[in-house]
Amino acid sequence: MFEFLKDRSYDIVKMFLYQIAIALFGISLAIATGSKSTSTDVTAVQPATLQIVTSIFSILFYLFLIYNLLWNIGAKDAHRFARKEPGVYRLSGLYMGLAASVVNVLIAVLITLGNLLSDVPFFSNAGGVAATAGLLIEGMYTGLLAIRVGGIPLNSVWSMWFIIILPMIVTASLAYFAGLHEFRFFKTIDKNQ
Repeated sequence: MFEFLKDRSYDIVKMFLYQIAIALFGISLAIATGSKSTSTDVTAVQPATLQIVTSIFSILFYLFLIYNLLWNIGAKDAHRFARKEPGVYRLSGLYMGLAASVVNVLIAVLITLGNLLSDVPFFSNAGGVAATAGLLIEGMYTGLLAIRVGGIPLNSVWSMWFIIILPMIVTASLAYFAGLHEFRFFKTIDKNQ
């Protein structure tokens, strides 16, 4: 597995950098659309709704970038897979998605410990710091995490921090597998052409 991570480290870091870039984009959109409107026009789009829409757009854009990257990697690996070269696995997309999500999982674990052990100051503080870091590096979800369910914002529900990791991992897995078999859900952009 160490050899796999060594071979794929560039692509894993690239996936994480895509996340940071889109997180900043998502935060910018959430801030721009998050203030309350004082308009009395009932036909005006409410900022909260616009914030949710821009968050969904940011997430879909992020998943498209991940899809495109992993599809191209899978298509390149198709020849290596046919020759049964070491280090090429059918689940490479899953492994790369998991590796690129290590920081996200760590944040989710710290937030969970902070919520479950809130009486212990160390875990409470670590959970607060992790929640702030999570909002920064997973900023594309800011609009969705601001939704209140039962009066509680989703960003204070510890399980949500694990759930928001899943779309990228699933997308990476499917995109790599599709690229490996040269199956297209839609046209990808290949920078090498």
